Amino acid sequence: MRRSILIKVLVAIGIAVAVLLIIMFVFVVPKLEAELKELDTLEFAPLNLADLDDGFYEGSFGAGIVSATVRVAVSGHEIKSIEIVKHNHGRGKPAEEITLSVIENQSVEVDVVSGATYSSKVILKAIENALNR
Repeated sequence: MRRSILIKVLVAIGIAVAVLLIIMFVFVVPKLEAELKELDTLEFAPLNLADLDDGFYEGSFGAGIVSATVRVAVSGHEIKSIEIVKHNHGRGKPAEEITLSVIENQSVEVDVVSGATYSSKVILKAIENALNR
């Protein structure tokens, strides 16, 4: 009797796992891949630093499982610092170094960090969104 119940429980668990896997691979994964693919064609606009008052500006951007929120300090119409407030990145943590290129070039039109392309683009777009309101 106990063995019969155990088999039924294991079969039920197996079916539940199979259903969850099907849902994931049919609905979730393709949606995530489509959102990340949008980053391949993402374009950046020049920053309007001349129009900005001194202060802190916050912006966010996300695509699928990769997202970022940044706080940008502007003084004298120049970017002085960029703080990454939040970064959901998977394996894209090295992309956070891209903020140094943005400060150096005073632009979001910089090369992405190799191996962290999606995270780089999300951070750049968050900076653009913060400053080009």
